[in-house]
Amino acid sequence: MRKITFWQRLRYHFDNSLSGGTASLIGWLAVITLAMVLLATTILVAMRWQPAGGEPEETAQIEEVQKNESATDESAKPEEKSAEPKAEEKKGFSFIEGFWQSLMRSMDAGTVAGDAAEDNGSGWAFRLWGLAVTFGGIFILSSLIGILTSGLEGKLEELRKGKSFVVEENHTLILGWSPRIFRVISELCVANENASKPRVVILADKDKIEMEDEIRGKIEDTGRTKVVCRSGSPIDLDDLEIVNPHATKSIIILSPEEFSDPDSQVIKMILAITNNPNRRPEPYHIVAELRDAKNINVAKMVGKDEVELVLPSELVSRITVQTSRQTGLSVVYKELLDFGGDEIYFKNEAGVVGKTYGEILSKFEDSALIGIRSNGLTKLNPPMKTVIKTGDSIVSIAADDDRIRLNGSSSVNESAIVLYKPERAQTERNLILGWNHKGEIIAREMDNYVAEGSELTVVSELEGTQTVVEQIATELKNLKVSFQLGDTTDRKLLDSMELTSYQHIILLCYGDDMEIQEADSKTLMTLLHLRDIEAKKGEAYSVVSEMLDVKNRALAEVAKADDFIVSDELAGLLLTQVAENKQLGKVFDDLFDADGAEIYLKPVTDYVSTNSSVNFYTILESAKRRNETAIGYRILAAANDAEKGYGVRVNPPKSQNISFSIDDKVIVLAES
Repeated sequence: MRKITFWQRLRYHFDNSLSGGTASLIGWLAVITLAMVLLATTILVAMRWQPAGGEPEETAQIEEVQKNESATDESAKPEEKSAEPKAEEKKGFSFIEGFWQSLMRSMDAGTVAGDAAEDNGSGWAFRLWGLAVTFGGIFILSSLIGILTSGLEGKLEELRKGKSFVVEENHTLILGWSPRIFRVISELCVANENASKPRVVILADKDKIEMEDEIRGKIEDTGRTKVVCRSGSPIDLDDLEIVNPHATKSIIILSPEEFSDPDSQVIKMILAITNNPNRRPEPYHIVAELRDAKNINVAKMVGKDEVELVLPSELVSRITVQTSRQTGLSVVYKELLDFGGDEIYFKNEAGVVGKTYGEILSKFEDSALIGIRSNGLTKLNPPMKTVIKTGDSIVSIAADDDRIRLNGSSSVNESAIVLYKPERAQTERNLILGWNHKGEIIAREMDNYVAEGSELTVVSELEGTQTVVEQIATELKNLKVSFQLGDTTDRKLLDSMELTSYQHIILLCYGDDMEIQEADSKTLMTLLHLRDIEAKKGEAYSVVSEMLDVKNRALAEVAKADDFIVSDELAGLLLTQVAENKQLGKVFDDLFDADGAEIYLKPVTDYVSTNSSVNFYTILESAKRRNETAIGYRILAAANDAEKGYGVRVNPPKSQNISFSIDDKVIVLAES
């Protein structure tokens, strides 16, 4: 065993003390300064050096003594005058005065400039002593400045890492990072416009400055909302404590893009919150994003009633199928999901207790009734004879919750109401151009809507798609599925297909195999070809296009797609809505589910005559007789006008008369 020497042990402890940081270094510098000053003081006192004129505080006394001696000399006898003067005893500084002189010269380099030399040479020794002390002081002061600068830089670097504790309370916490985060933050800023000191805190395994720069680049104005970023792993309990999760209003968990199995990371984040040893006794409000539906049960086991789960792929796929069958539906969903227009609210209204759902439909002028919440369960478009009981809440679409009030007039034009004639479902042909993981969900969802014997053709340039499509074909009941390998941007391929024979065309991005911009570019090229073919042949068909980047929608609008599905935008909107109101999770589940009440855009001629203008009370009454709830309309003439909401009007004033054309639509909630 190697023997440790005294000097090695001393060096070890010295090195450890130097690694203690800025405070430790300043401490050592103070020790060195004290040692230098004490050494200089000892030398000064021992050698009795002093500047010309003696000690500063004795100067006046010396001058007085010299005057007295001069007077005595003048009155002295000649023989005494000629005598040799008695040598003066050499005096020096006291220890305290010497310490002060040493300290001042070590701290102030200008002090040495005032030192004067005596004729006997003692002053020069004092000057050299003062110069040496001053040089030592300059070295120490320079070291101190360097240490303080390094310490400040270290502190700034520590702050840059985003590891400091967040003292915010009642804030919205976002865990993880994905392209959807910008839409989520934007919507939270709108939702918090009337809130007191709104705060959004983000914890992600990403550089803090990089996060802040990206947010500033994507979001122009956060309004009154302050966005705080912290770097750390959302599954690390120590990092999680930094963002104060136990004082949050709501927690949004985003699916991380960098993992091959993102759902496992999301479940770990849920576990880190709900099973945290420092967790609060009150339940959390967690909204988590999952990729695969098979992981729902595990996530529910971990989060129980504290977590609401959102599956973006399922959501986008369902909306894509519904929108492909009803032009303009994506605009309606966006109106309901964002915070910029009308939203869905729950309200207890005593004035409707004891009345049926059908009776109170026309009791609200400024809001659109869509359902009832009773005993914790929400039912959209319930049977018209459903009675509202004490404690039940009505579910309404309104600009704000204070606009939900009993002020309707129920002025119905009976002569304009058209008799309901149910139609038999017809077989149809559907076409999907392009492919990604959502295609499989879209095919299964489409099978729930179409009549038996309908067709689905899939065209993709990815060879692996054929195997997936053939497997799907064996599982579907109503659809006959076929696959064609080919480049969806190839004009010859598109010309060879009888596009007008398809009732619905869906363009999917190659988002699983290409970068976002490249995938969107391919979709845009295909869309331009389709519209050019349509223009030259003079035959119209419905096209729904999926976009990954919301900015590319503005470019694609020149191609006049009937609808755009922006995946990240819709997922971000839904996450934000549920984060602000937990009850909305079940509402949207019902809306997007083929088995529940859904939103439809049906011909206005199925409800009222277009010969004269009618108010919305009349449309509401006509829809009620079909066990449907009318919530708005779409004017086809404004279908391409973004400023007019592409012709979509949700929750219109019911007493206002509207003139419809035969191509316009009524927006209703219905079972089919």
